[in-house]
Amino acid sequence: MVAAVIVAAGQGVRMQDPLRKQYLPLAGLPILGHTLRVFDRCDLVDQLYLVIPRDDIDFCREKILDPLKPIRRVQLVAGGVRRQESVYNGLQQVDPACRIVVIHDGVRPFLMPDHLAACIDGARKFGACILGVPAQDTLKQVDQSANIVGTIARDTIWLAQTPQAFRSELIKKAHHQACLDGYQGTDDASLVERLGQTVKIIHGSRSNIKITNQEDLAISRALFGAQP
Repeated sequence: MVAAVIVAAGQGVRMQDPLRKQYLPLAGLPILGHTLRVFDRCDLVDQLYLVIPRDDIDFCREKILDPLKPIRRVQLVAGGVRRQESVYNGLQQVDPACRIVVIHDGVRPFLMPDHLAACIDGARKFGACILGVPAQDTLKQVDQSANIVGTIARDTIWLAQTPQAFRSELIKKAHHQACLDGYQGTDDASLVERLGQTVKIIHGSRSNIKITNQEDLAISRALFGAQP
């Protein structure tokens, strides 16, 4: 069995909008609704866990799930102060029968179904697999004053995305260890890496953007407008 943990517990401060970014309208649905629909329609996903701010549980049930009418039951989970804590809360609720856990940002609505399937397949084969894209731009290292101190070779640099998929026992162990150590990672894969476990990265899509600010939102609306 495969469980999907959709993380949408952020406050959306950088969006500078009174409505949290995951609930903003995009092509007739809230951003989060588009994301949930991708997972709800994936035959490989058996269980869905949606992690949201504790105060938003009733709102999400009435304004997101009821209008969306998902095929699968979506279990709502109260998030934490930081993303890592929110993911951990979601993992705590995952059915022990699930062998694979897929973790995805709720504000990445452009995930392609075949990329989701490939990530799940990669986790089955390798234990840990994430989506990403190779860096294209020249990478500059700077100091605290924004002065360039070096140029980083981009040949081996990839930009990590979600979903990130793992064998269930592995990602639960990684989060538990990080909690014990007081370690804060930048993504879930980094927690697995520090256990010494190899993480496979496979090609995603540059359109699989994370909607964080108003510029991202404008790009997203343009992308939906360009779809046939």
